[in-house]
Order: sequence, then structure tokens, then C-alpha cells
Amino acid sequence: MKPTATMTTYLCLALLLFALLPPSHAACIRQSVRADATHCFDEADNKWYPIGSSWRNSACMECTCDECCDAYSTPTRYPEDCVLVFDRVACKYNVHKRDNPNQPCPIFGSVGK
Repeated sequence: MKPTATMTTYLCLALLLFALLPPSHAACIRQSVRADATHCFDEADNKWYPIGSSWRNSACMECTCDECCDAYSTPTRYPEDCVLVFDRVACKYNVHKRDNPNQPCPIFGSVGK
């Protein structure tokens, strides 16, 4: 079968749309729950939660009984003289000058939540 102009056009359009989609770096973990379950288990904190609830665990994940996803975004573009440090208490990344932790740096791009 010889490709027609219409098929070629659709193929080019599909490739263009795919290339324009932003990459997703948010990490999610799907969990299966039995139909008769009344609670689900969070392995990060070793705690049980009622079906239908949502919570943030100690691994900085926003969870429901169906899935847990990163509760933070990850900076991807910031000045070269800065460093990226994760704050586990606040569940966020801080970007500051390499030689002065008290001086924050601008963030130009990030991925995730």
C-alpha cells in the first residue's frame, strides 16, 4: 500500500503533537484494593487507612487507597552556581547558592506536581 498525502499529513501531525506534549516526571504508584476491603495499607508508614481517605505519608507521597504520587515538583532549570536540596519535612526542593545556603536561587523550570 502506497502512502497517500492524507496519511502522510496525519502521520506528521501525530508526530508533531507527540513532540509538543510535556514529559511527565511525576512518580505514581498504583495499588490494587480488593472489592470487599474496608481499609488499605500504606507501606511507607506501616499504617492502615479507611477506603475513601487520602493522606500524605513520610515518603512525601500524596496517597489514596488506589495510588500514591509524588507530592512535590522537581526543579530542572536553575543557575549553575546553585544547588538543589530536598527538604523531607516540607516535602519540597530548595534551590540556593552553592556557597551561601541562605541565598535562594530562581527556578526557571520544574517537573512534577
